[in-house]
Amino acid sequence: MPALTLREVLHLDPVRAAEPELLAGEGALDRPVRWVHSSEVYEGANFLDGGELLLTNGFGLTDADEEVRRRYVRELAARGAAGLAVEVGRALPSMPPEVTDEARRLGLPLLALRRVVPFVRITEAANRAIVARGLSGRSVARPWGDDHTAALLADLADRGALNQPEVEARSALAGFHPGPGARLVGVSLHGTRDVTTVDRAVRLLGGAGVLRAAFPGDVLALLALNGNRPGDPVRTVQDAFRTAADPGLTVAVGHAVTADGGWLRWSDTLRAARTTLELALTVPAAEPGVPDGPLVTSSRALALERELTRGGVDANRERLAGLVQHALGPLLAWEAAHPSDLVRTLEVHLRNGCSPTRTAALLHIGRQSLYQRLERIESLLGLEIDDPDLLGELLAAACAHRVVRGTGATVRGGLRTVA
Repeated sequence: MPALTLREVLHLDPVRAAEPELLAGEGALDRPVRWVHSSEVYEGANFLDGGELLLTNGFGLTDADEEVRRRYVRELAARGAAGLAVEVGRALPSMPPEVTDEARRLGLPLLALRRVVPFVRITEAANRAIVARGLSGRSVARPWGDDHTAALLADLADRGALNQPEVEARSALAGFHPGPGARLVGVSLHGTRDVTTVDRAVRLLGGAGVLRAAFPGDVLALLALNGNRPGDPVRTVQDAFRTAADPGLTVAVGHAVTADGGWLRWSDTLRAARTTLELALTVPAAEPGVPDGPLVTSSRALALERELTRGGVDANRERLAGLVQHALGPLLAWEAAHPSDLVRTLEVHLRNGCSPTRTAALLHIGRQSLYQRLERIESLLGLEIDDPDLLGELLAAACAHRVVRGTGATVRGGLRTVA
């Protein structure tokens, strides 16, 4: 049996309930759909791996200019997306004509969803159908290997219609038995379709329990650490993946939850890992990474970025620009006229508790050079940067500057390129 097609997806009940209108790509309705994914994070194309139908509520397109919208469609087509479905009527009153024009030019199927249907219903129905088609045993290509595990992870990550007994039964079927008090941590990897990286990390963690499967856009895993294990579970998992992951991979770690806290908590950490991965692929890093090593980050490390980008960068651009100009205007003016790295220096310094030793080491400069930069920053801003009353505003502004500057960052070899 061939893979599920976009035409077949359009006939699923939750999709029909959304009253989809096909605006472009009529000749591509028989292309296979490998997965259905929804994203509210801007630049969602970076998260796709080809063959996905992307659902979006349109927040990221509301305040974007014509070229940004056209580039968005071009990036989706370049990624090999099966199609784009945009909810029209709430955040986005109507489909922007340039989006339709670009989709027609590229032959990318474009759907306007005229009625509001929770995306979770659409993704659940479509991805279950995709899984069922793969389980038929006659599909020539499966987007993952272990079907039971992948189906469970997909339902948890998409917050499908589940209940605790079902999750426990399906976990047992997949060989996942987190003990009493176990701490669960979701992990999402980009840059590979191989689960062996997860397996290596699990061995380093002393054989922690794990659910893991490869999806079109990422490898997703749910790790169970013994509740009696000392230390911070998130740090422990990050350290394991820094050793286990190959150079060039991006690894995002969710927050730790208790295994007996209910399946919604399991879903929370997986969703946090995936959202963090999207941010890691589209926002330049605050601090220099390890040369020729993997990028390993966490939902806590990108908490500020997540809050600043709720609804998308384009929807918040004016507000973010105002925040940056108000707090950092003199620094930006100086950097425009002089080669320097003052804003980045300020953010790294604030993120590391204003420790000169740590900041200098991360920036790979001497302490004397750092002191000169800090004096220049304080002189330009007319304030003391270690003033507790200013730390929040300055850090938020420096982060906002990096987020806005990073919009449109390109991906090279499956990884973002960062400034």
